[in-house]
Amino acid sequence: MKVKIIEEACIGCGACEAIANGVFNINNNGIAEVNLKKITEENKELVMDAASSCPTGAIEIDEENE
Repeated sequence: MKVKIIEEACIGCGACEAIANGVFNINNNGIAEVNLKKITEENKELVMDAASSCPTGAIEIDEENE
């Protein structure tokens, strides 16, 4: 599983960072970033929760790309 932020859609609300701290962070420009190149089984559920909680749908998940 890979995850990325659609920067144009991100409003920097911080929900993703609050839910999956360590996977996501808000950068100096106020936009979320992904800290990991590959999502592991240990943090997969947190990433899914963060994506579903994003108010603008700015988190894109690619479950087929391992």
